[in-house]
Amino acid sequence: MAGLEERRRSRTGTLSGGWKQRLALGCAILHEPPIIFLDEPTSGVDPISRRNFWDLIYRLAGQGVTVFVTTHYMDEAEYCDRLGLIYRGELIALGTPEELKTRQMSEEVVEIVCDRPQEAMGLVEAVPFVRHAALFGRGLHVVVERASLAIPAIAEKLVAAGYQGVRPEQIVPSLEDVFVSLIEARDRAEAPQREFSR
Repeated sequence: MAGLEERRRSRTGTLSGGWKQRLALGCAILHEPPIIFLDEPTSGVDPISRRNFWDLIYRLAGQGVTVFVTTHYMDEAEYCDRLGLIYRGELIALGTPEELKTRQMSEEVVEIVCDRPQEAMGLVEAVPFVRHAALFGRGLHVVVERASLAIPAIAEKLVAAGYQGVRPEQIVPSLEDVFVSLIEARDRAEAPQREFSR
């Protein structure tokens, strides 16, 4: 199940990190437990092994096994049926990936695909209605109060700075967008309390 056949004669101490993770997973499921806790099971494994891990997790879940997974990879978190987002040891959100992306975030997200995104980020963050911007692939994800107000202002700012053919577009937030938005809201709410306690 863990894909260890080709390493069955290897000593554990000589295995790479990825193979050790596979071995640990094989040991964890060998006795067919009804519940499995996996703490960052794909940490340090190659992309193919990561996909194989998730295929195995899906098979186990399909057989009725409850699988708890901790991960720092937000793209992996999308594979889960239910998520709990934890920040500073506190549960800050709970729900399906779809619920978190559509109900937990009061702001909206605008995607901008452009050249020189690092430079564009500084320009965009100076626009009214913009909460913050982050590099995302070949462009930016920009968290705004209202996309209908922010999009024209962002486009105008970028055109004035010499950007051509840039079309900011409202998108469904990624889990990373949701997590960042939630922790920033939490930090903003706690800042006055820290000031008051001094």
